[in-house]
Amino acid sequence: MSAAPESNKDKSRKFRDTGSTHFGDTDFAEETAEQIGDATWGEVASACCQHDAEGWFKIFIGVCGALFFLYFFLFSLELLGNSAKVLGGCSAGGLLSDDTNPVAGLVIGELATALVQSSSTTTSIIVTLVGADAVSVKSGIYLIMGANIGTSVTNTIVAMGQMGSGDQLEKAFAGATVHDLFNLLSVAVLFPIELITGYLYHLTKAMLPDTVEKGDKWAGPLKKIVSPLASRVLKANKDVIKDVATKKVESCDYYYPVTCIDGIEDYANCASKCDKDDGESFANGDCGRVGLITCDKKVGCPAFFQNGASRQDDATSGGVCLFLSLCLLMICLMGLVNVLQRGLMGMSTRVIYKATKVPGVFAILIGAAITVLVQSSSITTSVLTPIVGLGVIQIEQMLPLTLGANIGTTITGLLASLVSGKVEALQVALAHLFFNLTGILIWYPIPFMRMIPLNGAKALGKWTTRSRLVPPIYMVPHPIHAMIPLNGAKALGKWTTRSRLVPPIYILVAFFIIPLGLLGLSALFGQESMGFTVLGSFLVILVVCGIARVVWWWKKQEGRAKFITFLDKRSAMSDTTRTLPEDMQYLKAKVSQLAEHTGLPEDEEEGVEIDEVQPKEISDGTAEEEPAVVDEEVAVVTDSTDIAKSAN
Repeated sequence: MSAAPESNKDKSRKFRDTGSTHFGDTDFAEETAEQIGDATWGEVASACCQHDAEGWFKIFIGVCGALFFLYFFLFSLELLGNSAKVLGGCSAGGLLSDDTNPVAGLVIGELATALVQSSSTTTSIIVTLVGADAVSVKSGIYLIMGANIGTSVTNTIVAMGQMGSGDQLEKAFAGATVHDLFNLLSVAVLFPIELITGYLYHLTKAMLPDTVEKGDKWAGPLKKIVSPLASRVLKANKDVIKDVATKKVESCDYYYPVTCIDGIEDYANCASKCDKDDGESFANGDCGRVGLITCDKKVGCPAFFQNGASRQDDATSGGVCLFLSLCLLMICLMGLVNVLQRGLMGMSTRVIYKATKVPGVFAILIGAAITVLVQSSSITTSVLTPIVGLGVIQIEQMLPLTLGANIGTTITGLLASLVSGKVEALQVALAHLFFNLTGILIWYPIPFMRMIPLNGAKALGKWTTRSRLVPPIYMVPHPIHAMIPLNGAKALGKWTTRSRLVPPIYILVAFFIIPLGLLGLSALFGQESMGFTVLGSFLVILVVCGIARVVWWWKKQEGRAKFITFLDKRSAMSDTTRTLPEDMQYLKAKVSQLAEHTGLPEDEEEGVEIDEVQPKEISDGTAEEEPAVVDEEVAVVTDSTDIAKSAN
């Protein structure tokens, strides 16, 4: 009995004198950020640096394991991006090629980014389009706003990898969606301002120099580490997407079938461009032709490259690699989380919180620096998301890191504008930078404003424990989410605590269904036809009335309570179904113990058989009397047995 208190003391903060929670405690998930105490730097140094030889060896093994899983996690993200470009590149290029109205531009930018899984790629293409005079500067600004929203798809997918633990999923999903909510809220404020005043257009125009000199492309160090391996598996041809977007070709079919000179599969014979100055052309057989999958100048052609491939062949290869990358992503994520959990086991949250608590301005600078190095805000936030899920980084620290990532990702557009050498391209890149800076000035410095995206993300995280469909539904492109009141965001967040289906549903609705609906409506108004305009107006009225009806049901007719009750019942039924076999085995064991304890004879099974026959005898009208007779007979037999035992 004396060992029990020690066991509890090691597993709960309630039995510690300091009251601090340690990783691995039974009540670890119950502690909130406000309840975490403040450790001293001496405690941090002691926890970090004071270990015996065995401890340092375990740390070394853990670091090696974490780096191994982190490398292949980044590799899977790179492969995921390449696969998405192969699958959705032609569609994204076709979407970006049209100079449309502001609403359509916003939606198209978001959809294109969701399709290629990279805001850096989308912004680079947009800058190139503006530099080639294919898209106006004003349209490019709206496309950039949409790209800012679509960039948060990847880390939301990563958050879904922690569905095995409800507590981790809640924190990870909140950490992922704080990026979404900041971008959505920024668009909600700045989109109408830009539409009415042209604020970003005039500000960036006043800052432009007379000319811009062409610069060289810059590849971040992470690209040099991860890309060579990814390029051996699959390498996407961004030039095809740009050519479709700039309307140099009508469709991707122009590049098929893939042709290599003399059937030799290498960069020189397949992917090198024709030198028009020397009179080389594909028609004369002087150079090869590649489609959406291309070869790398250094590592050669990837494993999924095929001479003579059709567009369907490349799409099939892209689909296979997409599936493989998602599987590898989840495996590496689980491995990385497991290694980090083992390394942090027994560590006080006070110490971790002290070590990771960085002033907001420095956190923004750190996020920006990391993103400049990796050249992708998606990679930065995707790596941080599982760490938030573990509780190592609080969501309050995730927000400034995310804001820094948003600033860092604008560097890609600025570099692309320098490569184009066009003043207009630089203007769009600067608009991207000042859009993010303005959003930060609105939502971060004032504590009250800062709590809006934080509370919304926390609420979204709580809903994941109620339905795992929330993240996927959420990932459907979602400019309209920027218009949802904060209470709506909080409510949606709480649903995740009731059903883990919330994340996938959230992804689908937020990143695809709603934007496609908006795109369809804007297309009706852009036809310049009275019939289409009337139809569009009628549909808008229906949508507004439908939204008003849902809000009325939600607020005035207890719709929220009914919906929460539905999710709770569904969650309870799911839990019951999952544990039913174990519960039945437990009940059978208890019944057997009860039978042994009461000393009931084995022939009681005959009574069970009689009970099973009972429903058939109801029609004879004798079923109501026989159970009593059976009970009397059992009682007599039991009494006789007891008398016999006492006589002996």
